[in-house]
Amino acid sequence: MLLLVDAGNTRIKWAVVDRSIAQTPGIWHASGNVARADAAQLVQAWSAFKIGRILLSNVAGAGMRDELEKAVSHSAGMKPVAMEWFESAALLGGVRNQYLNPNQLGSDRFAAVIGAHALFPNKNLLVATCGTATTIDAVNADGTFVGGMILPGLGLMASSLAKNTAQLPEVALHADASQPFADHTDAAIVSGCLAAQAGAIERAFAAHSNAHPDDEVCCILAGGAADLIAPQLSIAYQRVDNLVLIGLHTVATQTLPTC
Repeated sequence: MLLLVDAGNTRIKWAVVDRSIAQTPGIWHASGNVARADAAQLVQAWSAFKIGRILLSNVAGAGMRDELEKAVSHSAGMKPVAMEWFESAALLGGVRNQYLNPNQLGSDRFAAVIGAHALFPNKNLLVATCGTATTIDAVNADGTFVGGMILPGLGLMASSLAKNTAQLPEVALHADASQPFADHTDAAIVSGCLAAQAGAIERAFAAHSNAHPDDEVCCILAGGAADLIAPQLSIAYQRVDNLVLIGLHTVATQTLPTC
């Protein structure tokens, strides 16, 4: 079996693929996720499967890489397992990377646009991933990754405002933001942060649409904060979970032998 791992700044997501059954990215034998601090729990979760190969994306630093290597080693026991660390490249998974230095693009962003392009081929895409950071990336219908934007995620934006402004409380992001002009401070913080997130996505969508006046642009919305931001959007969108894992699965299907 093939194990796919997406180690992000907040959570570690994983999926197991039975390559003898499923060849379609996103169709998995099993999947799960844990908080970054609970990485040790992965040993028990992965021990239940006969893993032959692993493809991992890690944007959480060297310490997380070490923890993942230990988890793989302990779950595999004495059996050797081939591990491959996914990295951005100039061309991979049907996507051509237009970054000045293709390797500088975060592996999670590259995997996400590969996943989006695999799910929605031959379409101009705006891929907005709303997590610890919000990333907004443009992909042309032919698979060309144009570039993107990075801004603080919804939680970071709200907590930064609270921590750096003495008179403002730190607020729960599920506070009511049904009105654009709030009548109390907690809701005003939430409303402002949501408006900033939605505004960035809409501005990027307009720019990508202007670059393709004769073709439709599809907005793909992903990430843990997507459900909070989605109601604020004035544009149509497709909600997709686990884009990074879908991208890894796409690459694995094209480049790794059957397990």
